[in-house]
Amino acid sequence: MGVHVVLTFKIASEPSEFEQIHRLNYETFVGEIPQHAENDEGLLIDRFDTENTYIICLDGGRIVGMLAARGKRPFSLDAKLDNLDDYFPGEHRICEIRLLAVEKGRRYSRVFAGLAREMTEYWLRHNFDMAVISGTPRQQKLYERLGFMPFGPMVGSECAPYQPMYLTRESFQQRQALYRRLQALPPESPNVPLSFLPGPVRISAEVRKTFSDEPASHRSKQFVGDFQQLKRQLCKLANANQVEVMLGSGTLANDVVGAQLSLLDAPGLIVTNGEFGERLLDQAARFQLPFDVVQHEWGESFDYGRIREALKATPGLKWLWAVHCETSTSMLNDMARLKAVCAEFDLRLALDCCSSLGVVPVDLDGVWLAASGSGKGLSSYAGLALVYHQGARPNLRLPRYLDLGLYAEKSGIPFTHSSNLVYAMRTAMRRFDDPAIFDRQAELAGWLRGELHQRGFDLLVDDAEAAPGIVTIVLPDPARAEKVGDALEADGFLLSCRSEYLLRRGWLQISLMGDHSTAELQVLLDALERHVNGLFDERKTG
Repeated sequence: MGVHVVLTFKIASEPSEFEQIHRLNYETFVGEIPQHAENDEGLLIDRFDTENTYIICLDGGRIVGMLAARGKRPFSLDAKLDNLDDYFPGEHRICEIRLLAVEKGRRYSRVFAGLAREMTEYWLRHNFDMAVISGTPRQQKLYERLGFMPFGPMVGSECAPYQPMYLTRESFQQRQALYRRLQALPPESPNVPLSFLPGPVRISAEVRKTFSDEPASHRSKQFVGDFQQLKRQLCKLANANQVEVMLGSGTLANDVVGAQLSLLDAPGLIVTNGEFGERLLDQAARFQLPFDVVQHEWGESFDYGRIREALKATPGLKWLWAVHCETSTSMLNDMARLKAVCAEFDLRLALDCCSSLGVVPVDLDGVWLAASGSGKGLSSYAGLALVYHQGARPNLRLPRYLDLGLYAEKSGIPFTHSSNLVYAMRTAMRRFDDPAIFDRQAELAGWLRGELHQRGFDLLVDDAEAAPGIVTIVLPDPARAEKVGDALEADGFLLSCRSEYLLRRGWLQISLMGDHSTAELQVLLDALERHVNGLFDERKTG
């Protein structure tokens, strides 16, 4: 288990900090960007050093990122552009932002977000109403998203070109939501990558705190009462009558569903269009269930004509099992149409809702069994398996741990339970008190997909059929998907690319399950675009 190191953002004040500033300045603007001549000391002292205010990011005692702010004229840009003020819209109280430098391997991460947050606070605190920068062309899109407008000709040299840009108070105010998100990032954060995985998902500080509380007995009156309240919350979320909460993952929940299907002693139909649908085939085979299959291509929407033909061809089928949100492809299968088919043929419907519960509105009215878990869309720790049902009774044919009816008979607690996991999920469930939560999730996903389309990325599933919890990207060179994932991890982002089914196809996935913002995603997208284009160009010239 890695050590969590705290990132601290502050105004530089100590002599040791200024020496590190000069060293990072040298590494960036001499060693990496050939803007200044080399020297034996390995230090670069800015000509405005005594007038600069340095905003720094410390990892322990080491500076890993910095920028400089200065409000005194003449600016650095005054020496590069004649009549600099002629480019500005009216008179302003101006601050020049310079010398943005972040250690390699720490870029496109919380370091940049924290520096941007501290810069805006400094800017507002000193009543500036315009900021000017000289931005590198490769970062121009990022600066523009922060509200900076390019002006004038390129400055610098052929080896180190810069685009002058300014940010007005009006432009800043138009992007208040983005800057609020940057300011909402904790000033001191664990030095761990930002996770855009479907599991483990980002866990809020409140949920983490609850999980760390002292454990309670699963037989105490307080725990039993709180456990029943959690079950009522889960039923309300999914418009269901009964749910059992077990220690385990979504795979256990689907095994419990399979165990219940085995008690019907009747054949059924499994419909698949991705990895997790095909896992249902394996789970059904392990229970020796008799079943037919309607198998679609991965990323293909269900063909309800084919499903009806299969049901007509084999009279006597009594159940249908499918995945609601197919995580492997981003496909959100149509639950309402599945219900309609089952009603038409008098089938019991069982669904894997592991990646849909908490991500989209889920209505289990008319669904016989549904499986889910405490992670993913519920934004808590994995470890609790959820099985929704319409009334189950104990059956001695089943192992005790898989006997859904035994859980129902014992008020959901037939065996030892984890109070830490239960209370963490109760805390995470508070987010669903907000009636607009699913609208915001859909809006964020729509924005992300639109940005990816605009940048030329190929997405596996059409927008109209895609789940808002996960986006699957088909790269121009599938063989290099893992390299892109490795490069993004080095930059501080975790994306899905290493599951066997993703590696075989060269797909990359961004999950929005958990707590995410457009501010973080914008930085992620710039890093993704840079790495994908870099590897693709390398392939063309290699």
